[in-house]
Amino acid sequence: MAMELAVKRIYEQPAPGDGQRVLVDRIWPRGVRGKYAALTVWLKEIAPSNALRKWFGHEPARWEEFQERYRDELDRNGEAVGQLRVLLGKGRVTLLYGAHDENHNNAVALAAYLRGTD
Repeated sequence: MAMELAVKRIYEQPAPGDGQRVLVDRIWPRGVRGKYAALTVWLKEIAPSNALRKWFGHEPARWEEFQERYRDELDRNGEAVGQLRVLLGKGRVTLLYGAHDENHNNAVALAAYLRGTD
């Protein structure tokens, strides 16, 4: 069974095709109302640690190392990763994030981790 996994900015309109909507940021996105977000769950425990998030600072030059460090954190975060894998077992999951950079953010790195790709 193929994993149905998507990544989307939380500021984009919720869509029926999103499936289960999971916010994977540690901090609630500025300007987003809870009701509008249409979340299945806010899984902040799966987000990068505050120290890693601050170190990365969404600097594309740090992207490769950020992914490595984040994968190490995820490897030690079995409970949160397990919660997400349970949701994936039930159908499509859309990982939501608040960052401006659509290519260099924790949701993209998390999706690659879950798919087993880098």
